Amino acid sequence: MMLARLGIFIFWLIHFLPFRVIVAIGNGLGILLYPLAAERRRVGMINLRLCFPEMSDEARKKLVRDHFKMFCRGLIERSILWWSSAERISSLIRVEGVEHFNAIKDKSSILLTPHFVGMDAGGQWVAQHADTVCMYANQKNRYLTELLLKKRARFRNQHLYSRQQGLRPILKGMREGKPFVYPPDQDQGVKDGAFIPFFGVPAATMTSLPRIAQMTGAKVVPSITRLLPGGEGYVLTFYPAWDNYPSGDDIADARRMNAFIEDRIREMPEQYFWLHKRFKTRPEGEARFY
Repeated sequence: MMLARLGIFIFWLIHFLPFRVIVAIGNGLGILLYPLAAERRRVGMINLRLCFPEMSDEARKKLVRDHFKMFCRGLIERSILWWSSAERISSLIRVEGVEHFNAIKDKSSILLTPHFVGMDAGGQWVAQHADTVCMYANQKNRYLTELLLKKRARFRNQHLYSRQQGLRPILKGMREGKPFVYPPDQDQGVKDGAFIPFFGVPAATMTSLPRIAQMTGAKVVPSITRLLPGGEGYVLTFYPAWDNYPSGDDIADARRMNAFIEDRIREMPEQYFWLHKRFKTRPEGEARFY
């Protein structure tokens, strides 16, 4: 507990620094961790071999190195998101497609937010402009869980529910006109999903998105946040609400979601969360990748 509190104190001190310095710290930490985090590095390389078989091994290594820097930037820059003023945070974020957000911010809706390293910055911008509902995963350290909840809900009226609480409070909040911030693209098994191609590889994919949209009449608006180089900040992009969604075919709708995420990854592959075991769950009888 004491080590966690000391780490958070140092983290708090970082937010006083100029943004360019914080970016440099994040990049430096990524360079340092790349040779040290052997297991995460291995996971990243396996994911890239599966998703980009045409890419050379050297190109994959470079991409993983670049991702470590981006991942650590996203981590260190949370110091600003957690402790800086709303004005400072807003000054760092350029928003594109804000009309798509404005159309659904006070309605039952779903903000689809795949796991790119800038998602927390985009999430804090959204939290300044709408009351939302979302789910969270408990951390191993209770103090860190409580801190995460406090910092994610520091603006407006954010409602965060653990996965153990299920969908009921989420649906209730949506019916009250709150957008559901939904990160859909990590391996949670296939109990509530199916194996859907992700870069051509069967991946355990949640199929709850179309069902939630059907139950609540929610529009689905994807959003992606890109980290810019140096001290330029972020670009948060809202995309048009998906037409003809849900279609009535959960598998087809999940394929559509994965295809959208693939397209965004191709635009900035170094910023997708490659260190997660995206293909951990395998179809029966298939060998494990990790």
